[in-house]
Amino acid sequence: MTISTIRAITPLACLVLWTGCDFAPKHSTPEVQTPGAFKELTPEQSKAVDGWKTAQPQDTAIRGNWWETFHDSSLNALETQVAGSNQNVAAALANFQAARAIVKQSRSQYFPTVGAGASADRSHQASPTASTTTGYAAGFDAAWELDLWGRIHNTVEASSREAQATFADLAGVQLTVQAEVAADYFQLRALDAQKRLLEATVISYQESLELTKAQSQAGMLSGQDTAQAEALLNTTRAQLTDLGIERSLLEHAIATLVGTPASLFSIAEDPQTGQAVAIPYGVPSQLLERRPDIAAAERRVAEANAQIGVARAAYFPTITLSGSIGVQGSSLGNLASGPGLVWSVGAALAQTLFDGGKRKAVTEQAQAVYRGTVANYRQTVLVAFQETEDNLSTLRILSQELEQQNAAVDASKRYLALATARYQAGADTYLNVITAQVLLLDNQRTTTTLRMQQMTSSVQLVKALGGGWSPPLAKDAVP
Repeated sequence: MTISTIRAITPLACLVLWTGCDFAPKHSTPEVQTPGAFKELTPEQSKAVDGWKTAQPQDTAIRGNWWETFHDSSLNALETQVAGSNQNVAAALANFQAARAIVKQSRSQYFPTVGAGASADRSHQASPTASTTTGYAAGFDAAWELDLWGRIHNTVEASSREAQATFADLAGVQLTVQAEVAADYFQLRALDAQKRLLEATVISYQESLELTKAQSQAGMLSGQDTAQAEALLNTTRAQLTDLGIERSLLEHAIATLVGTPASLFSIAEDPQTGQAVAIPYGVPSQLLERRPDIAAAERRVAEANAQIGVARAAYFPTITLSGSIGVQGSSLGNLASGPGLVWSVGAALAQTLFDGGKRKAVTEQAQAVYRGTVANYRQTVLVAFQETEDNLSTLRILSQELEQQNAAVDASKRYLALATARYQAGADTYLNVITAQVLLLDNQRTTTTLRMQQMTSSVQLVKALGGGWSPPLAKDAVP
């Protein structure tokens, strides 16, 4: 290598060592208005709502298998199938893996591209003197774009943030499916409880019908009383049969959620509806860290910020270093000889001088996309606050409603006992007994429905709080 060549490449080597510029704005998480406490469930109110409470620093945060807090082995078995069998989760996992591969593609631009090649050719010249020549060549070439303006750095940054966002998306899909499984499961158990109630009621109504038939045959009652008792019995039987439709649909829905064909899936009946559990719900600011959808939105803000840097870097020239080394000769035997060695090294600079406003438009687009991601982030936070407040208020009101409904059931039982006694004493008609029976059954079914709503709302609250999401994972998923 000659002295002149060394002098030519020395400035380029210095440029390689230069750290370059970064034209992306400095990223920071967008500010959002965050209240200090949830409105719908203050610490004072929580004393009367089944143990729901504000989380203290010593409280164990919900992590991992959050559904285990409900202490239901059947639910636990269903939830463990979600991660490995649910197809929406599988699709989200594939999206994350694809995004992570894009990060690797982006990082490859930090390194030179090296290629190898070999060639052989034979040529013939007819005049002025006929000659035939054969040539062989083999060698390596390399090219390396210097990242002086941060284009490659910000491309890697943007792809990394998107991969982190898709990882949070994966957690969000898992949480949504897990919550849907739990909600459907508790609804199914509520139907089992209603079925048990209706079965007992049918037996009671059958006994009443037999009694009225016997009294009617003895001439103590008219056929009207018997018809009323028979109509009530058949109506209740129809209600019992109708439960089978809804239960089948829920069972099929759970089968799909756990990735099993509905034809091969069944859940044994169990009338237990479960009990509400005490879950620390924390403060609003914790939602910004715990919810995977908020984490995904924040990562996409960072991605859009990096894309601004990519767009701005297009205003500056692209500098590429290149070089090659190889051998050539007239025969394969002399390719390794010293005189056959050839090499080259150089640099190329490319600068767009006029593009009709394309770069400006691309930059404006990147800035607009960034503003859109900021708005999406803030909207996601607002929805998170809404969903949490919705479920806190629902649980608070349901607790009060259940107390009132339990009192209504007790009153209905007393009403039925009095109506039956007055009927047997001949003071009232059988219609009053039927009215009391219908009222009691309606109140008992309403109580079962309210308990189911309490369980499903507790599941939705866990989902609104972020479930078992661990905040650091989003940023650590793609280093």
